[in-house]
Amino acid sequence: MNNDKVALITGASSGIGKQTALAFIEAGYKVALTARREDLLQEVASGAGADAVLVCPADLTDEASVDNLFAQIKSKFSRLDVVFNNAGNNVAPAVIGDISVADWKKVIDVNLTGAFMIARSAFNLMREQSPQGGRIINNGSISAHVPRPGSTPYTSSKHAITGLTRTVSLDGRPFNIACGQIDIGNAASEMTQRMRTGVPQANGTMEVEPVMDVENVSTAVLQMAALPLDVNVQFMTIMATNMPFIGRG
Repeated sequence: MNNDKVALITGASSGIGKQTALAFIEAGYKVALTARREDLLQEVASGAGADAVLVCPADLTDEASVDNLFAQIKSKFSRLDVVFNNAGNNVAPAVIGDISVADWKKVIDVNLTGAFMIARSAFNLMREQSPQGGRIINNGSISAHVPRPGSTPYTSSKHAITGLTRTVSLDGRPFNIACGQIDIGNAASEMTQRMRTGVPQANGTMEVEPVMDVENVSTAVLQMAALPLDVNVQFMTIMATNMPFIGRG
């Protein structure tokens, strides 16, 4: 049990974030949950005691909202040991010439700027707390390595997350802050429903792709979180075994 450890899960109202939040609660962590919709967060928190969970809706594109989230974490739990920097957004596939600046910003503002603000605030809290340190786990993606057709905003954001992970990992060394990245491929969630009916491939075909149970992702994140801070999983790729990633280019 990890009753003395505090974790923050972003995007905790659905999909990977929800399953990971439930796994951390079950493992005995005190958990801060954030996403936009409070009603869905309350459902996730319903099985945990009031002392063990913080529900704090936030808009991760808004600096004041992120500042309020971390003020509430500090007030309720006094410290933060683990962050799963998971919240993400996407838009409909389109070639770059047909992508509006508004759609670009819709993805980048959440996937990159939001992830940056969460990592920055977590870094500052972990640096100032005693005992010092903690772990930040960024949700990358298979798209942090290779793109899908028509995915300029999403792929760009996820490639940038790799840069964020590397620099936070380096900046964190003097402060006992570890930072790693989990790159997830085809976990069964709302975002991967289309995999079951067929998605465009690089060769112009449409193919159904296998998916894996999202519980496998939460298990992997817990494993990363459980390591001592002098050990780090810098990058992990977890995916449905037969998805067309190896050989995608």
